[in-house]
Amino acid sequence: MSTDPMTFRKARFWDRGETRLAAILFLVLIVLNAFLNPVRFSPANWPAVLGLAAPMILATMATTLPFLAGRGSIDVSVGPLMGLINVILVKVVIGDLGISSPFIIVPAALLLGLASGALNGLLAAILRIQPIVATLATYLIYGGLALSILPSPSGTVPSWLSALAGPLSFIPVGVVITAWLIFKRLPFYELLMAVGSDDRAAFTAGVNVPLIRFFSYVFSGLTAGVAALALTALIGSGDPNIGPGYTLIAIAAAALGGVSLAGGVGGLAAAFIGAADIFLLQNVLTSFNVSTFMLQAAYGVVLVLAVCLNSEKLKARFQTWKASR
Repeated sequence: MSTDPMTFRKARFWDRGETRLAAILFLVLIVLNAFLNPVRFSPANWPAVLGLAAPMILATMATTLPFLAGRGSIDVSVGPLMGLINVILVKVVIGDLGISSPFIIVPAALLLGLASGALNGLLAAILRIQPIVATLATYLIYGGLALSILPSPSGTVPSWLSALAGPLSFIPVGVVITAWLIFKRLPFYELLMAVGSDDRAAFTAGVNVPLIRFFSYVFSGLTAGVAALALTALIGSGDPNIGPGYTLIAIAAAALGGVSLAGGVGGLAAAFIGAADIFLLQNVLTSFNVSTFMLQAAYGVVLVLAVCLNSEKLKARFQTWKASR
């Protein structure tokens, strides 16, 4: 067997039962949704379905990046950041300034995401404030700013932006996936996975661990900026209350897809599968008229189960129990 560490990580990822389970669940839910909602899930409506799922998928991808850096790296501010960018774009850029050009709106969303990622990275990776505390602080800040800028839902968006939730819905997700495929070919990806797997060994080998974690937050912020564009396209207005709801869903989806919350295992493929599962499960439950409150409970159950499936201690105890029988 090869002793190359990267080969080991790849094999460990694709052999993980959690990811296989998420992939099987995805196929089952696709068939079930096609049976329950044949019109919505017909090929002609796939762009619209992707437009509905895109904010959740992209939020999960953004949440996944800090997880990969390990040692408790987490960003709970992704949801409120999406809401804040949505409000700034609709109220300030489009409404107050009267700008509708994609060459202004798209860079503005990405720059806001980049700034947030740099702030979270500074607090959590460079200043070494506990990541959950640092990003919870920005979570609250972003939520408050969004409500200050736009107290209630209002505004409209240009037609080109609305198209990103319709016939052009493949663009936001496709851009992030393409960027990830390019990113995986860069040395930084190897360093990120090494830091997430064993930061002490990486530090001993000369890796600048805080800097790698800092950039994981920066890339998370950039992805959240794309997610905010997809969200704005979907709702077609500004809404200061819609963003925070994506935080728990994104974390649950990442864990369900097989992303290790301890770091070093997983990637955007696992995040995509987990987010797609959550979206399809949401559609199934909605078909049975399950209330919004029960949907929230379902997300919590999924998160607990996914974390348990990812627990190495529980796996070890299960293996010990099997061997003792």
